[in-house]
Amino acid sequence: MSRRNHHVAVLVLEGAKPLDVGIPAQVFSNRPNMPYEVRVCGAAPGLVTGGDGLSYHVAEGLEALEHADTVFIPGYREPATTEPPAAVVGALLAAHERGTRLAAISTGAFALAATGLLNGKRATTHWHYTRVLAERHPLVRVDENVLFVDEGDVLTSAGAASGIDLCLHLVRRDHGVARSNHVARRLVAAPYRSGGQAQYVPRSLPEPLGDLFASTREWALSHLAEPLTLEALARNARVSARTFSRRFVEDTGYTPMQWVLRARVDLARELLERTDLGVEEIADRVGLGTGANLRLHFQRILGTSPTEYRHTFSA
Repeated sequence: MSRRNHHVAVLVLEGAKPLDVGIPAQVFSNRPNMPYEVRVCGAAPGLVTGGDGLSYHVAEGLEALEHADTVFIPGYREPATTEPPAAVVGALLAAHERGTRLAAISTGAFALAATGLLNGKRATTHWHYTRVLAERHPLVRVDENVLFVDEGDVLTSAGAASGIDLCLHLVRRDHGVARSNHVARRLVAAPYRSGGQAQYVPRSLPEPLGDLFASTREWALSHLAEPLTLEALARNARVSARTFSRRFVEDTGYTPMQWVLRARVDLARELLERTDLGVEEIADRVGLGTGANLRLHFQRILGTSPTEYRHTFSA
């Protein structure tokens, strides 16, 4: 490899997801206007069993990390129950000590977290695994909304497509906006994506919900346009407001008013996707009153605006 180029190693672990492997391998492939070179390696040379029916034949093992300026750790299957090999953890720590930049895509964050390098830092992973990552590595400040997190020498991204956002961000950081935009055009990808990954989660309401007060929750979902106070919910459940509030949190993990707000935002999402109603009318129909109020809660909960959400998800 030419020493004038930035060397990228893509570390393929057992169960590696094909898209997660392919994104950095393609983005940083050597071209006349791209001063990068890529090596794809594994814990050892040879065949690596991947996810989704694909396997990878890698020519190099962990020694490839010794010459890398950036190491990518693609996501892999079963991260909640699979520990990365000790040799991999050691190689990542040694690379980091040499000044190598480490970047994880999706569930690759679990392998990076196993090194301890994310302790005390923000990180993210695919929304399906954010809670598991936080439970397994409580010293990591898991941000479940963002598309990627840049902590300087360690970076993490959300689901597979967020790997593109992360790669473009690194090109932008290394060589500026013009080159990053050029790469984005080559990939037919957006140079920037608005919002965070919360907008891609199927439901913002907690799943699964407990059985307690299920009929009251069902009643509330059919009356979201009306004023829904704690007292009104407790009255429907035929218990005191204090008892309702305490037991509702125990059953769902949300306060009643937090749950109602997320239910209203979910309904607004559905109306934005399936109708041509204006933001003000949608806000009124879901019980949020005004378009300004809807925009405020969309930004806070989903990290995007109703207009951008409709642009992304409208049929």
